[in-house]
Amino acid sequence: MKLTAVDRTLINQLQGGFPLTEHPWDELAEKLSIPAEDMIERIRLMQANGLISRFGPIYNAERMGGGLTLAAVKVEPERFAEVNDIINSFDQVAHNYERDHELNMWFVIATESPEEIQVVIDKIEAQTGLDVYNMPKQEEYFLELKLMV
Repeated sequence: MKLTAVDRTLINQLQGGFPLTEHPWDELAEKLSIPAEDMIERIRLMQANGLISRFGPIYNAERMGGGLTLAAVKVEPERFAEVNDIINSFDQVAHNYERDHELNMWFVIATESPEEIQVVIDKIEAQTGLDVYNMPKQEEYFLELKLMV
């Protein structure tokens, strides 16, 4: 699947520009002259084909009373898929990715309370047999990165 002009318009518009109204798709349909149903279907297709990974809000878990941390493990290549599946099975794992580093699997844990972070880490360690390195943020920066396509 290749990005169409409609896909590009959607991606560019939706980066920080989704209307917070009772009928956001109708508002976007009028603004972009694209039927709401077509926009929703295009987003589904782009996700299904791997062109975008997700579409949705990003919540500040900490401001809502929750916990958030970056974590990493060192996984032997022959166990990578297995450990990936275990870690991704946790609802609290927001995303997971491979890095070219001694700690080669990194993931974000988002929980309903700060205390729950350690509970999730303990369960991941028990299920994988690996040490989880917890790297909570020390300072936060806001960059508002938008990539025009």
